[in-house]
Amino acid sequence: MKKVTKEVLKSNAEKLMFEMSDEDLDLLVNEFGVIQEQMSLIGEIEGVDETTPMTFPFDVTSTFLREDVASEPLDRELALRNAKDVVDGQIRLPKVVK
Repeated sequence: MKKVTKEVLKSNAEKLMFEMSDEDLDLLVNEFGVIQEQMSLIGEIEGVDETTPMTFPFDVTSTFLREDVASEPLDRELALRNAKDVVDGQIRLPKVVK
């Protein structure tokens, strides 16, 4: 497993335009170290590779999703009227990742 270092975290934070203090970076490095140690302990459990992964611990017997029903789409003008920055009929958003 790849070791998470302060430099890796700092580089990723810069790419995602996060400002992180050295204290925050040190805390994250320690937390990742604990997680990696726990993952290595789980890997040592006999038969863990043959076990089917569990996605949810309980059987789900009911759903709360509604049925998809086709309806008329919003008019473009109506959909864009509250947008702050519209270019060529599309909403322009600020860049969030380098």
